[in-house]
Amino acid sequence: MNTDINQSLAIIKRGCEELLIEQELIEKLRLNAKSGIPLRIKAGFDPTAPDLHLGHTVLINKLRHFQDLGHQILFLIGDFTGMIGDPTGKSATRPPLTKEQVIENAQSYAEQVFKILDKDKTEIVFNSSWLIDLGAAGMLKLASSLTVARMLERDDFSKRFKSNQPIAIHEFMYPLLQGYDSVALKADVELGGTDQKFNLLMGRELQKQAGQSQQCVLTMPLLEGLDGVNKMSKSLNNYIGINEAPEIIFAKLMSISDELMWRYIELLSFQSLETVQQWKSAVAAGENPRNIKVRFAQEIVTRFHSQLDAEKALSDFQTRAKGGVPDDVPEVTVNIDSASIGVAQLLKLAGLVESTSEANRAIDQGGVKLDSEKVSDKSLQLNKGFTGVAQVGKRKFAKINVV
Repeated sequence: MNTDINQSLAIIKRGCEELLIEQELIEKLRLNAKSGIPLRIKAGFDPTAPDLHLGHTVLINKLRHFQDLGHQILFLIGDFTGMIGDPTGKSATRPPLTKEQVIENAQSYAEQVFKILDKDKTEIVFNSSWLIDLGAAGMLKLASSLTVARMLERDDFSKRFKSNQPIAIHEFMYPLLQGYDSVALKADVELGGTDQKFNLLMGRELQKQAGQSQQCVLTMPLLEGLDGVNKMSKSLNNYIGINEAPEIIFAKLMSISDELMWRYIELLSFQSLETVQQWKSAVAAGENPRNIKVRFAQEIVTRFHSQLDAEKALSDFQTRAKGGVPDDVPEVTVNIDSASIGVAQLLKLAGLVESTSEANRAIDQGGVKLDSEKVSDKSLQLNKGFTGVAQVGKRKFAKINVV
């Protein structure tokens, strides 16, 4: 294997969970080097969660790696299969999306992914383009490609079958249709999460039956959230949204543990492997990991906002770390009918907390300040005419006017 292919393979395998089959990919890369014809790299997305967080971007980042190596990216939006709903990892049948929901979510995906991918070098495809034309006869022929026994090898189907939970017939079609997408696109490589392995291998099976060269399969891990334990998820509130404010993204990244930092860098940074190794060597030699975290946080904020936003986010973070107040604190006017208002209710009306109970917990924990002075009295009343800067935790500020 020549040096260029060896380097390409190292980039492709960076952070990946599993590569099937590595020797086949090496042969594809050799053919690419000889012919100059780029490999066709496929990843499918059912448009069910249009607001992306960093966990979602792990797969998209890997597409960018392939793109930087000169290969053709096929960003598949499953507008047809999205109306079925992928049951992967689900303990029950998932309700299908409406056509209108699919279209709306697909547009939101397209707007967000080009913060990572090069728009001019990405082909967005919709699987309705070929699956609608497949028709009833084609669907029946496709269904004959696999036995029920083989389908029940998939872990989630097996568990539901053994526990007498319902499995709708149409759910068996999902992996078949995803596999057929690879046939229609003549994919050389398909990417997916570790929970997609069965579906990804289905593409290889159907390509073999169609007489095509079989795609290689590359699975990416599920990124842990800020807690370092559970998968990043909005429902667990351990996520970093790519559309969140620059200072929020920066501060959240600075809050992760030093150990988790390397995991995030491996899966989310576009810095070279050599640079990352230099960072690790520097930390081993005594450099504060916080310095590496700052560089990484600035990279991520720049990607989803701008370099200027990244520089300002760093400045705001440093100001807050010193106990100061950022320059761009939002101003809020709170209207009251009485002569005064309790501090917990004020924080809620100002949008700094979701509820008065949350405000009281923050006060008990020493996380509430008014004009840089810690609030310890939950019964504190603020009179009409009060103006001051309220702070909850390290990141939430508001200049409040009570009228």
